[in-house]
Amino acid sequence: MLVQFSVGNFLSIRDVATLSMVATTIREHKETNVFQTNKNLRLLKSAVIYGANASGKSNVFQALRFMARFIRNSSKEGQVDEEIAGVESFRLSTKSIDEPSFFEVVFIHNEVMYRYGFELDYKEVKSEWLFYTPKKDKEYELFQRNGEHFDIDKKFKEGEGLDIRTRNNALFLSVVANFKGEISTHIMKWFGKLNVISGLQDDHFSYTRQQLKKASFKDELLDLMKVANLGIEDIEIEDEDNELPKPIEELLKKLSSMHDSSEIKVNKLSLNTLHKKFDEDNRFIGFEKFLLFQHESEGTRKLISLLGPIIDSLKNSKVLVVDELDAKLHPLLTKFIIQLFNSNEYNNKNAQLIFNSHDTNLLSKDTFRRDQIWFTEKDQYGATDLYSLVDYKVRNDASYEKDYLLGKYGSIPYIGTFQFINNDKEGVDIGE
Repeated sequence: MLVQFSVGNFLSIRDVATLSMVATTIREHKETNVFQTNKNLRLLKSAVIYGANASGKSNVFQALRFMARFIRNSSKEGQVDEEIAGVESFRLSTKSIDEPSFFEVVFIHNEVMYRYGFELDYKEVKSEWLFYTPKKDKEYELFQRNGEHFDIDKKFKEGEGLDIRTRNNALFLSVVANFKGEISTHIMKWFGKLNVISGLQDDHFSYTRQQLKKASFKDELLDLMKVANLGIEDIEIEDEDNELPKPIEELLKKLSSMHDSSEIKVNKLSLNTLHKKFDEDNRFIGFEKFLLFQHESEGTRKLISLLGPIIDSLKNSKVLVVDELDAKLHPLLTKFIIQLFNSNEYNNKNAQLIFNSHDTNLLSKDTFRRDQIWFTEKDQYGATDLYSLVDYKVRNDASYEKDYLLGKYGSIPYIGTFQFINNDKEGVDIGE
């Protein structure tokens, strides 16, 4: 369960920004959109970030993705003094560009709350810390690292002697987990339950397809698709012998950013959908097979792609973070996904969904509490600010969507005045 995530001096985020999943005292949707933890904390089941293009929405998720990847791989990747890939400080300030980036996450795993973070630049880890709160409310330090100096508490015996095995460009926590430390392994397992994906790419089919081999998963997926009313009665998986050789697959990945590889993916993934077929008297006579990547819409393909991670998250109490969830999806399908996570029936294991969006149709008090709605906005110096709607005094009868588009909450693009000019007509002002 994610409690909060903080990041600073990373990409467009200059000052430390915090995305909190802690529910405030407001009473909106308290029976559905909120769940209680053993720490007397009420956490949110979902959260959405709105903002103008280039305001930094995706950078919040990029920071979380970097943190998770670096924790999982830093002790395995690289050599001594090798540069750390993926970290980039805020470049629009002469002060911040030479300072380290900051990452910290607070989460609950196996009824224990952890607070873990680190600071680093592209050369080395500058500091690292781990605290935990067991069943009592008091927080205890497990270790602190400052440069090459380590303070390891006796409660973290698994880390003793491993500080000297930790490279300057690797995380101490990752090293300890490699040696099967109990606490560090628990933390790594939680990060294994953190799934940060892009909603702009259909690269989740391989997972969904693999899961479809399980009868229980397939039943769940088909049930959800019927609720979504896509007209699909069944899904077939073709023989895996049709998959592309690994070298060709790797080559296509490199080319995918320049070319549409959907035709190639048909051969690789071989997923077919079955639709009911009728005669001239509208009597059911059987099923018609559609090739998923040739005959189904982009929205249908994306929903099927996402249903793999979604079902996995709901069943296993995971945190699913989706950049551009609503891309290619009808607003009602996006709302359907949100309702799955806000539902007590489908989300009875308290999975969490975090995503960003431009779809203001979703910006409604019928769907979200105010503390579930977040905004990003850049200041005049190019730095991203992250803040919540709950920080505003909002009237009970206010329309979130209307007020947002009117600029009452900030976080919208400013479009200035410009002119179209041609040889036949006078210039026409746009934007007034």
